[in-house]
Amino acid sequence: MKIGIVCYPTFGGSGVVATELGKALAAVGHQIHFITYRKPARLDFFSENLFYHEVSISEYPLFDFPPYELALASKLVDVVRFEKLDVLHVHYAIPHASAAFMAKQILKTYGLEIPVITTLHGTDITLVGKDRSFSPVVTFSINQSDGVTAVSENLREETLKHFDITRDIKVINNFIDLERFSSQPKGHFKKAIAPDQERVLTHTSNFRKVKNTLDVIRIFKKVNDVMPCKLLMVGDGPERSNAEELSRELGIDKDVRFLGKQDAIEEILSVSDLFLMPSSSESFGLAALEAMACKVPVISSNTGGLPELNVNGVTGFLSAVGDVDEMAKNAIYILEDCERLQRFKDAALAHAKNFQLSNIMPLYEDYYKEVINNVKNSH
Repeated sequence: MKIGIVCYPTFGGSGVVATELGKALAAVGHQIHFITYRKPARLDFFSENLFYHEVSISEYPLFDFPPYELALASKLVDVVRFEKLDVLHVHYAIPHASAAFMAKQILKTYGLEIPVITTLHGTDITLVGKDRSFSPVVTFSINQSDGVTAVSENLREETLKHFDITRDIKVINNFIDLERFSSQPKGHFKKAIAPDQERVLTHTSNFRKVKNTLDVIRIFKKVNDVMPCKLLMVGDGPERSNAEELSRELGIDKDVRFLGKQDAIEEILSVSDLFLMPSSSESFGLAALEAMACKVPVISSNTGGLPELNVNGVTGFLSAVGDVDEMAKNAIYILEDCERLQRFKDAALAHAKNFQLSNIMPLYEDYYKEVINNVKNSH
């Protein structure tokens, strides 16, 4: 198949999933065309089946903001026409599904019918979609798609609860590449981070308020009061400076290392003993899955799709959003006993294997074929 993939080219979960899916599909022989404003962060190698089409945005003195949606729709028309794509797979309802709808209508004037599949990742529903000014566009874009997927059962339910959706939403979970994300021997790195064999706790995110980054610092403080440990903060974003300031106020700044954005997350996870994800909203929790694949148990909130991923008492623990005391108590319970920690580590990897790429990618391939056939048979 010739598949067009539209995504945000960033380190966020949706961009990572879209890029890794495209790379995997290309590896088994499909021709993949990425269409976005910048080369995706994880599109880091050459393949004869991978193509990248940049959406260039012109500045117009008439507009306060560049019209990205119009530029994207025009680019989609161009790529579909000249690359003869079989299907468009767009990640996020706004602006990608709405731009795809516009492109679909334009392509009809050329006698072309392109099926559009929209994957919902969370923020487009939980934040953008609930804004009244965007809600009609989100609803329309989902209903006009030829196929719709959501990355968790919870996100599917949230979408149907808050929007007047008339079409079926198929749940296809996020996935993990176990060849990349696996526990690696990084003893020298761990010794540099924790020279006295301290436990290593890790958090990775885009440091937005929804990630409750300050709660990570508060949890770590309580754990650090009981046992010597280190905290690795991976990523960057608006809450980073507040987190740095809080760690200084609590007197733990010497045990907290802010590493900024990192490409080789799996190397950092390989020296970690516990992963912290106290988010107030997570549609799935891809960062937690990456940790589990590297044999790192997870302390998380019980929001969104996290209970579908983090098995309470088995791969880690779930707590109510904001319950820093319980999260710290559970963290200490896992970390204080070496045999217990190993059991949680083994269980985390065992559960992560359910989400491996080889299990999930065929679901997308089958869904592409189903939607393409449905569109063909309806005309």
